[in-house]
This record gives sequence, C-alpha cells and structure tokens, in this order.
Amino acid sequence: QVQLVESGGGLVQPGGSLRLRCAASGLPFSTYVMSWYRQAPGKELELVATMTSYGGSTNYADSVKGRFTIPRDNAKNTVYLEMNSLKSEDTAVYYCNLKRIPYDFWGQGTQVTVSS
Repeated sequence: QVQLVESGGGLVQPGGSLRLRCAASGLPFSTYVMSWYRQAPGKELELVATMTSYGGSTNYADSVKGRFTIPRDNAKNTVYLEMNSLKSEDTAVYYCNLKRIPYDFWGQGTQVTVSS
C-alpha cells in the first residue's frame, strides 16, 4: 500500500523559513517524478516545484524561484520543500505528489501560514 506522509507545516513570520517533509512508502521512490503543489484559499492548485526521477533536474514556479528548493533523499524515500524568505502570499496548503505514468499519488496536505 502506497503512503505519502507530510509534515513540517506551521505558522511562520514573513522572512522566515520552513522545511516540509514528504515520506513515501510502498513504492520504488527513486523512479517517480516528485512535486510540491499548493492551494491558497479561493485559488487554484499551483505547481510549486518538481524534481525528475533519480534527481535529474528541478523546476520551480516563478513565484518561488530563488527562495524554495526541492531536495530529495532516495535512501530515506523522502522529498523535502525548503522554503526561505517566506511571504504572506506563500500561505497555502502544500501537497506532495509522486507521479509515474499511470500512477499518481498525493499526500494529505500540510498548512503553511505566513503571518506576523
């Protein structure tokens, strides 16, 4: 059974940092494309960051480029979202996603709130 368990969300002040964690089990982790999405209240789901299988390359939304990174640890079956210089507009529920056609798995989501 595939499970993705997210952790690391919370309340942080503007300019602060958070690290989200997504631990996977029940699948060959390194063969999947890994992504983080987010959804702010009243807005559509937004792709934030992606890393290709085996850590080949990364892509970031323009809104987070230079502030967020998506490291992965294949030995621990874990992908992270390192978030720095957080802004109020980063407030959202963040979801990890593992994809390899035809499979598409989602985490349960973790709330990130950036506020003073």
